[in-house]
Parts: sequence; C-alpha cells; structure tokens
Amino acid sequence: MSLVIVGPLAFDAIKTPFGETDKIVGGAAVFAGLAASFLYDNVKLISVVGEDFGDNIEILQRRHIDTSGVEVIAGGKTFFWSGKYHNDMNSRDTLATDLNVLADFDPKIPDSYQDCDYLLLGNLTPRIQIDALDRLQSKPKLIVLDTMNYWMNSALEDLKAILKKVDVLTINDSEARQLSQEYSLVKAAAKIAEMGPKYLIIKKGEHGALLFSEGQVFSAPALPLADVFDPTGAGDAFAGGFLGYLARVNTINFSNMKNAVIYGSAMASFCVEKFGSQRLETLTQEEIAGRIQQFVALSRFEISE
Repeated sequence: MSLVIVGPLAFDAIKTPFGETDKIVGGAAVFAGLAASFLYDNVKLISVVGEDFGDNIEILQRRHIDTSGVEVIAGGKTFFWSGKYHNDMNSRDTLATDLNVLADFDPKIPDSYQDCDYLLLGNLTPRIQIDALDRLQSKPKLIVLDTMNYWMNSALEDLKAILKKVDVLTINDSEARQLSQEYSLVKAAAKIAEMGPKYLIIKKGEHGALLFSEGQVFSAPALPLADVFDPTGAGDAFAGGFLGYLARVNTINFSNMKNAVIYGSAMASFCVEKFGSQRLETLTQEEIAGRIQQFVALSRFEISE
C-alpha cells in the first residue's frame, strides 16, 4: 500500500525580507514528499526533471522516497521559478517562470506504483491530474487534490472534471471564494462540496486552516513563529503531512481528518523556518512530536464557571 505524489520537481530562486537564494531545489513534489516521508514509509513520486537536476534527487532518496516514477529528460532543463516576497510574507511577485521539461509532462505510472491507496495530485494543470488518475488501474482509497487560482482562470472545465473524481480539495481562502463565487467560506464550502469533494480544506496562512465536511467544521490554529524565512512550499508540506498521517492510521473519518490537518500544519510550520527544503531535510521525529504538542496546547482550554 503506497502513498503516491504527482507534482513538479523544480529549481527555485527566492527573495524575502530575510535574504535571497540562488537556484535551490523546490517544487510541490519535493515539499510534499519530504513531509509525508516522516509520517509514512512508502512514499512514491511521479514527476519530470531535466538532466540538470543531477544528484539533487538524492535529497528525496535519503528519506527512502521511491523516485522510480521521476522521468529524467536527457539534455532538458528542470522547471524553474523565481519570486520575491513582500514584507508581510503573505504576498509575492513572480519574477520568472520557465516551464522547461514540465511543459510536455506526460505522467507515467510504473507498475510498482499500482498499489496506490493514497494519492496526492499536486498543483499541476488539471489535464495532467486527470491523466495521472486515469492511468491507475484501481481507484485509490483517498485522493487529495491541490490547485490554484491560475487553473480556475485558464482551465476551469478540466478543473471541474477532476473535482468530480477526488475526495479532498485543498485551496486557500481567496481561491475558495473564486471557485464558489461565494464570499462566506461556509457558503463556499457548501458550493464546492456540490462539485465533488467530500472534504474541503481552506488554508489561511498565518491564520490557520479550516476543514469542512457534510456540515461539520474544524478550525486549526497556526503556530505563531518568531521568524518566517520562506513560505515557499508550505502548502505542499501541509498536503504531504496531511496525507502522510492518514496513510499511517489508514482509517478515514472526520476525527482523523482533524488530526491530519494538525500534522499538516505542523509540517508547514517547519517548512517556513528555512529557505527551500532545508528545514525538512534535517527534521527529526522528536521535533515533530514536540511541535504537535505545541499545536495541541494552542487550542486546548477549559471554561470554568
């Protein structure tokens, strides 16, 4: 039983108020894969890179992540993104986007990946997400979809098609409002549920996350951090931690979904503490356990008369 992640591997160049980097390893599959690997021991990636990615694949392999589904294009260049974050770290400007080999990405599913029970369709064109899902011989036990406003603007019909096939959708609050055409997030969740997903997670950055399902709502806090060096990949780390926890407990219900949101939030909180994937590469199980207890303490209280 495996957890399969479909998503981009990339090089990023990042500027924040805390500094800047040259090309470093990034991409949704990196952040999600690393985060999931601390919670589940059978993580597999499907992606594409150029020959220039080189030995960077070892960052994933050191965490015992199966990369046999990562296609290497001889002579090709890996997807590259560059961005600059504003002082509030919630908004950013894209400085460069070079799709390179990602422009022709055609996801191939190795036979050894057909045992997929938990699937994360990372932020890619909805058409690629549909193709990847259709190439699995049996439907996974749980399918999580991540998307963004760009696809709502440019590929809405394909996005609606994949939404009918998934169990969980993760988006931010502005994307939930755009997709549903509702300002109230409660109304937005109800409208999106009609599109297919049984569960909706609305990420609110430094204000935590909301989980909606069939009239039930759970609000997860965000951990106050003294320093946020780089928000890039935090949403992907959230998704990886979320699905990694569910694969580990292997029981899907609203109670476990709530726990999974906390684990996802914890992995995202680690991700932002250093540039790129650096913090996730050095994380320990003891640190994760301690961070989970911090999240529990944030929202545990008793009302006395």
